[in-house]
Amino acid sequence: MNKQINRVNTDVIIVGTGVAGLYAALSLPADKNILMITKSKIEESDSFLAQGGICMLKSDDDYDSYFEDTMRAGHYENNPEAVEIMIKSSRDTIDSLIGYGVDFRRDNEGNLAFTREGAHSTPRIVFHEDITGKEISSKLLARVRELPNVTIWENTAMLDILATDNTCYGIIAVSSSDSLYAITAPYTLWACGGIGGLYTHSTNFRHLTGDALAVALNHNIEIEHADYVQIHPTTLYSDKPGRRFLISESVRGEGAVLLNGKGERFVDELLPRDIVAAAIFKEMEKEGSSHVWLSMSPIDESVIKSHFPNIYEHCLEEGFDVTKEPIPVVPAQHYFMGGVKVDMNSQTSMNNLYAAGETSCNGVHGANRLASNSLLESLIFAKRAAKCMDFSNVTECPDSLLDGINTEYYDNKNALFSRYRSQVLSEIERAKKETEIRRKTVMCRTGAQK
Repeated sequence: MNKQINRVNTDVIIVGTGVAGLYAALSLPADKNILMITKSKIEESDSFLAQGGICMLKSDDDYDSYFEDTMRAGHYENNPEAVEIMIKSSRDTIDSLIGYGVDFRRDNEGNLAFTREGAHSTPRIVFHEDITGKEISSKLLARVRELPNVTIWENTAMLDILATDNTCYGIIAVSSSDSLYAITAPYTLWACGGIGGLYTHSTNFRHLTGDALAVALNHNIEIEHADYVQIHPTTLYSDKPGRRFLISESVRGEGAVLLNGKGERFVDELLPRDIVAAAIFKEMEKEGSSHVWLSMSPIDESVIKSHFPNIYEHCLEEGFDVTKEPIPVVPAQHYFMGGVKVDMNSQTSMNNLYAAGETSCNGVHGANRLASNSLLESLIFAKRAAKCMDFSNVTECPDSLLDGINTEYYDNKNALFSRYRSQVLSEIERAKKETEIRRKTVMCRTGAQK
């Protein structure tokens, strides 16, 4: 017997309350009703965890260098158009954030201060201590909460979408009390984060398990590069269960060095993340160890405490004084470069359905994300999604679609999410094999040409 389903109508439904979802809400027309949902608490978004900073084109002279750094880190599998859009939109985006109250570090003259991270040829990253993501997310959230047209539901998970004839009319969601909702809207934006909850060792919140990818698979919505998963080289080693604490790449950008068990450096710390992570795994295998060491001794103590106060305090809580001793670090899953395939306006292959942030794949990151491009990319392409939504001629959800909902399918949400996890993991494995075949084919052709 079908259980009761509550019907709600709005103009835009945004799944996720990270920077992509929040910035989209701020970029939409003020006369449109917006409903945002998040699977957990608002602050339990990976956007709040970002430490290092956010990239910015410092001057026109830096464009070619920034473009090349992004392409090189992505192994030249990036979409050049997406990279160009991101870089050329970066200054306006930073100015917009400052206008919303975001406080970036300034130098003695009052100008924006820049730091450097791995694979960047020059310092071009603006930051707020070592909690840049929290600073940006909290300020955007404060501005969104001031909007009378925006409603936020916490502890509400998307189970499915309402779709027919390749057109999305909203979503099906469930609350923490198991109340079921059919939420209809002319436009839906997926901004629901990554897939870290699928991995034993990850810097992500555990509830982020790629639900949108499973829903996409079930509705024949295109997915791209599901196997492009980034491993961050340096998280604080722990044998405790749960999310891993990130040691920002900015620490290495400021001079920290990686050491093996003998206290020897074994890699250039500013190489792209995938290369550094591979070097760490190789060193661990060679030594038979469960981690390597990160020494901040090259960094002045005052810089550590002013630039990285959160890292300093967290390590102290774990029994390590980074000003006096190296800390144990290990690579962990960190970011998802693949996702729901979108165009340059974040439109998916389904009408009226958009995706932005880590859920989406517009090709900007290629096969490996350049440090501190994630927040920037999320903001820029979320705004492009909002600006692309045309409310002049919208179609109402067909009554037949709503009347035909089989609520029994959604009765056991835990079982449903378990199936979703299996689907996503299977898709990742399938994509891995596809990528291996594609790369081998390219290598063969290249060899034949030589």
